[in-house]
Order: sequence, then C-alpha cells, then structure tokens
Amino acid sequence: MNRNVWLLALCQALLMSGNIVLISVNGLIGQQLSPSDTWVTLPVSTQFVGLMLATIPASLIMAKIGRKNGFMLGNVIGILGAMLCVYALNQAAFWLFCFSTLLLGIGIGFGTLYRFAAIEVSNPDSRDKAISLSMVGGVLAAVLGPNLAIASQHWLPGTHFSGAFVGITVLYVLSLVVLQFIGLPPVTPVEKDSQPRAVSHIIRAPGYLVAVFAAVVAYAVMNLLMTVTPIAMHKHGFHFEQAALVIEWHVLGMFVPSFFTGSLIGKIGNRMTIILGSLFFIACILVNMNGVSEWHFRIALVLLGVGWNFMFIGATSKLTQTYLPQDKSRAQAINEFAVFGSVTITALLAGNLEVTLGWQALNLAVLPFVCAVPLIYLLFTRTPTKVKA
Repeated sequence: MNRNVWLLALCQALLMSGNIVLISVNGLIGQQLSPSDTWVTLPVSTQFVGLMLATIPASLIMAKIGRKNGFMLGNVIGILGAMLCVYALNQAAFWLFCFSTLLLGIGIGFGTLYRFAAIEVSNPDSRDKAISLSMVGGVLAAVLGPNLAIASQHWLPGTHFSGAFVGITVLYVLSLVVLQFIGLPPVTPVEKDSQPRAVSHIIRAPGYLVAVFAAVVAYAVMNLLMTVTPIAMHKHGFHFEQAALVIEWHVLGMFVPSFFTGSLIGKIGNRMTIILGSLFFIACILVNMNGVSEWHFRIALVLLGVGWNFMFIGATSKLTQTYLPQDKSRAQAINEFAVFGSVTITALLAGNLEVTLGWQALNLAVLPFVCAVPLIYLLFTRTPTKVKA
C-alpha cells in the first residue's frame, strides 16, 4: 500500500485520538457542569450535532477546493473548538462548553472523509484494503487517546479536564503538519464540471440504501453503547481510570481488525463481512446483559469494536460500488449525513435512556436493529451491485 494511504491513516489516528479523549471526558464534564441529569450527555450530543451539520458541506466543499484544503479547514475549526473548550471550563460555563464541542464536531465531520480519500490515492484493485488500512491509525488512537485523557487531567491547575483539550489542540496541529506531506489528487474536471444526478436517482441505485442502513446501525449502536459505558461503570462503582481502560480496549477492537478487514472483504465479500459484524454486535449485547463486572464491560466493548469494524468498513466498501464518479460528493454526503445524524440522535438520547431504561435494558432495546442488518442484506443483496449511468 502506498505512502499516502499510511499518512492518511496517521491523520485519522490523530483525529480519532482527539475523539477518544472527548468520549472519555465529555460525559464526566457533563456530570459536573450540567444543570440536571437529563443534560449529562449534551456535550457529546452537540459534538455529534456539529459532525452531522458538517457532513454534507464538507463533502461538497471538498468537491470544489480539493481534499487537502478541506481537511486543513476542518483541522483549523477543531483547533478553535478545543481552545474555546479550555476557556469554557475555566469559566464553568456549561452552555459555552457545549458550543465548543459543536465546533470540535464540525472539525471531526471533515475528518470522516479520510477513508474516501484513501480510495482516491490507491489503485482500483486495492480499494477495499485502502479503506481498511486508512483506519489502522485507530490502533495508535486506542493507546494514545485514553492515556492522553488520563495524563492530561492535571495539566492545568485548578480546572479538571482542561488539559485534555490542550492535548486535542496539539493533535490537530500535528495533523495539519502531516497533511502537507500527502499527495492528494486535485479536483477532476468530472467532479468540477459534470452535473450530478438527482438525489432520488442516487439513493435508488442498487445496494445504496442497504449500505447506508448497515453503516447507520453500525455507528449508531456502537456510539450509544460506547457513550453510556463510562456512565454505567461510574454508577456501578468503577473509577475513571477503569472506564478509560475499557474504552481503550474497545477502540483496539474497533481498529486492530483493520489490518486484515480489507483482505477479508476480498475473500468473503462485503455482504458476508457485514453479516459477520452483526454477529459480533449480538455477542456484545449478550455479554452486557449477563453481568456488570469490569471484565463484562471490557469483553463486551471489544466485541462491539470488532463488530463495528466489520460492519462499517464492509458498508463503506459496498457504498463505493453504487455511485458514478460525478455523483461521488453527493452520494458520500448523503451517507455521512445519515450515519452521523443517527449518531447525533443516539448521543442526545443516551443519558436519558440510561437513566430511564438502565444499562441492560438499553442493550436489549438495540438488539432488533442489529438483527435487522443481516436480514435485510440476505433479502436485498443477492446479486452483485452494478451502477447504471
């Protein structure tokens, strides 16, 4: 695999490291600053609102100014958001902190497109491996993110967790530097001048909505359970360091398989890879419903991570087979908006669902959505996907 893919993976690692820090501390900051338990996960929710709002503009902006300039813009917005988070925490300003995480979410929204950029710098026969390897950086993030969250707790005197956002600022600055060494292709005449088809034509392409549905379920269920886990662990008497370690194991489960997921797709196809991912999700839910020891949380979140990897990368692979070159920006934008719109909803509901349903009942509630994925794939993807002009 070429050098550009590995550098994109490094950018992805830096982005994800910051995201893991956010996941590790946002719920706890919400517990400290929020006016009621209902709003505990609002900082996480506003992060994903920003991400959702950025998905369509980010893709369309990159179609005009190119991937590299788009990624640089996203990093600058992320830096501004992280610096404003430090100020908001110093002022104990909950609503300002929520706005700051909104800006961070917008920056992350631009970064979600790294995996599509990896396709564009690779040979056609290496597409699936490029998608998968572009996310290998998550392995570095799995180690760097939680440890940064722990180490940065007392970087700034008098304000708990402010140091985490200093660390996030550094990560975004490093990403800006790495981007200068990546040879991303310029905007092509097809992308710039061709008239894309109507949205109705794009979503009716064979396999498109099926791929979007799998990606939505993978990310929404994963985000819901991951977001609630530190809160559930805290309620069951575990310390922050223990929750951060569980998140570290979870992120390793998300990204270690990326070393071979592309090859797996090449052998069994994206449909079977997605179905395999759903089985890991089901195993995660069964473990969570069986107990609340630290090992239950740890094993379940590893299974959750592996399931997400297979299902999400498999869905991305299938998605890229369903649109024409001139439809790329719109097709990707619709997919990202659907995925991160659902993630935003689950993040917003997470705190309330944990309070009203409880940890184990919440796991049971998401089971039907996970089971629907293999059923839909078996019913609607019997033949190979072909895109007609």
